[in-house]
Amino acid sequence: MKAIKKIFLLCSIFAILLLAACGGTEEKTSTEPKTTAEKSYTVEHAMGSTTIKGNPKRVVILTNEGTEALLALGVTPVGAVQSFTGNPWYEHIADKMKNVKVVGTESEVNVEAIAALKPDLIIGNKMRQEKIYEQLSAIAPTVFAETLRGDWKENFQLYAKALNKVDKGNKVIQNYDSRIAELKKKLGDKVQMKVSMVRFMAGEVRIYHQDTFSGVILKDLGFARPESQNVNDFAERNVTKERIPAMEGDILFYFTYETGDGKGSELEKEWIADPLFKNLEVAKKGEVHKVSDTIWNTAGGVLAANLMLDDIEKIFLKK
Repeated sequence: MKAIKKIFLLCSIFAILLLAACGGTEEKTSTEPKTTAEKSYTVEHAMGSTTIKGNPKRVVILTNEGTEALLALGVTPVGAVQSFTGNPWYEHIADKMKNVKVVGTESEVNVEAIAALKPDLIIGNKMRQEKIYEQLSAIAPTVFAETLRGDWKENFQLYAKALNKVDKGNKVIQNYDSRIAELKKKLGDKVQMKVSMVRFMAGEVRIYHQDTFSGVILKDLGFARPESQNVNDFAERNVTKERIPAMEGDILFYFTYETGDGKGSELEKEWIADPLFKNLEVAKKGEVHKVSDTIWNTAGGVLAANLMLDDIEKIFLKK
């Protein structure tokens, strides 16, 4: 009888322990965090609105200035359009683009190459790629900036939103603005100098106005401009030699777009050697400076903006 009671007691203890164990497992399961779907957010842009899920990791970028924006935000794209000059990337970003696939150029995007990369976000530009927006949207969520002109900061802020990196984007802009304020203070009265800007390219000469990449940066610094250039416009195009006097200023910067055939450089040499150009007061004073077309114009992004500030600091503060 005692043995039976002992067995019954052991069975009761075992049952209690088993129930406790089951209850523990059930409690653990109920308090374990559940996997939730990634949060989505919507970005308003030039083509409407696009909903993006989570934090995009495989990003394709279809403009040169956009490539610089991504790199500044700590994002290496899986695909990007080739730099205007470079093989395939501008020298100042080449070391950051080693494993990035080329997906055509800004004006000739390779849609098939983009699809093969299986991106989770595509960033482009209405001015360049409006006709293929629907094709791109069928591949992945696609966000387009409106245009490509001087105010790179406006596009940059859109890219930061698309990448869900608004805070990081604000820091990048704040760092740029702080540098502008610091350099402006160092320049002092030098910002009163009228800055003239000229571009040489195969078959065309341009006098640049305010609504250009470098024009906006000069305006940020408070520089004066010659009267004919002090307008909220892009540039005077197809300039003839009779317009050389309009290039006059207290200091003149020129940049040359060269694709490798030498034609841009030939045009530059011809104009710089022209008697009308040599007769400019700015030329007589030795205040004509050749600067990088990539940095002062073509790259068009935040990295180039900071490099342009480097140039300005070296040229003006050595005086």
